[in-house]
Amino acid sequence: MNKKSITITSLFSLCLLSALPADAQYKPEPPSELGHPVAIVLLTVIIGLLIAIVVLGSAVISAMDIYRERVKNEKSKTVVSAILLLAGILSANSLFAQDAKEAAVSVAPNIISGLSDTSFYLLISVIALQIMIIFSLLYTLRVLVGMEKKRKPKVAVPGKPVKHWFERLNDTRTLDEASEQDEDMGHDYDGIRELNNPTPPWWRWGFYCSIVFALVYVWRFQISHSAPSQLEELAIAEAAAAEAKEEYLKNAANNIDENNVSLLNSADDIATGQKLFSSNCAPCHGAQGQGIVGPNLTDDYWLHGGKLKAVFSTIKYGVPEKGMKSWKDDFSPKQLAQLASYIKSIHGSNPPNPKEAQGALEKE
Repeated sequence: MNKKSITITSLFSLCLLSALPADAQYKPEPPSELGHPVAIVLLTVIIGLLIAIVVLGSAVISAMDIYRERVKNEKSKTVVSAILLLAGILSANSLFAQDAKEAAVSVAPNIISGLSDTSFYLLISVIALQIMIIFSLLYTLRVLVGMEKKRKPKVAVPGKPVKHWFERLNDTRTLDEASEQDEDMGHDYDGIRELNNPTPPWWRWGFYCSIVFALVYVWRFQISHSAPSQLEELAIAEAAAAEAKEEYLKNAANNIDENNVSLLNSADDIATGQKLFSSNCAPCHGAQGQGIVGPNLTDDYWLHGGKLKAVFSTIKYGVPEKGMKSWKDDFSPKQLAQLASYIKSIHGSNPPNPKEAQGALEKE
């Protein structure tokens, strides 16, 4: 390639890049969902079913040749078989379309974490379609080869009784003294001999399934980390619980009124109440509560009650006829309780230059 062609190619690439939006030029591609463990398993199933469809399709084609040789002039039967095959495939297609439609309408949260519902339903629908095609091919093959739908009675072998399916599932061998010698493994422990007596089929299949489950579990939780482990789930649950507790305490702290207010004695609450008092109440009641325009808050005389609930109510609703505003819109219920608790804490402090007593005497 010469320099001229390289230059033209570079200019063309720059033009394409400039035509793209600014946020699309360097936008990273989202991770592919094909790497999800569930997607890998479903794709493996799809490939296996596809191989089965190919094998059955070849068998049906061969059976059709045999069927033509057997019936020769019975064209109507061939037409019926073809119609049955077509009907089976169309019914599978309709099922696939219905599943795809339901997947498109669904708005529920993702069934599989890390895999979108659209992809999950699409893979499941493909598997359902393949299964329907396999059944259609099997039925067509049955019609073509002229198999009769009759269950042959089981013939008992002399000396070997016919076993029920549950007995076959739990099949274990009972050895007599003569056959024990043949099954002896040659291991003797304190007079206990080891015999070659395999475990029941259900136990072996359960063991095989546990191996498959372990492989999927290790891949999902330890390798791909597509789902949180038990410790991670515990940490997430604890964080959510702590957040909910903090929100509850925050709301509970503001569920205070003049009916359920209680005295706050902690140093933080008293310090907060003192700051609120100094910046909002001191101009009328004095820096130490000794009283200026407003009454003295450190003696035993009160104009509107000296109990904690009465002090809280006075601060909250104010006394408009005497020039004291309502503070309920300026302070939270917790701040009103802190302010009332601070006022109760300075009772009897005897500050210098106190204002004369006002109101009724009210001893603690």
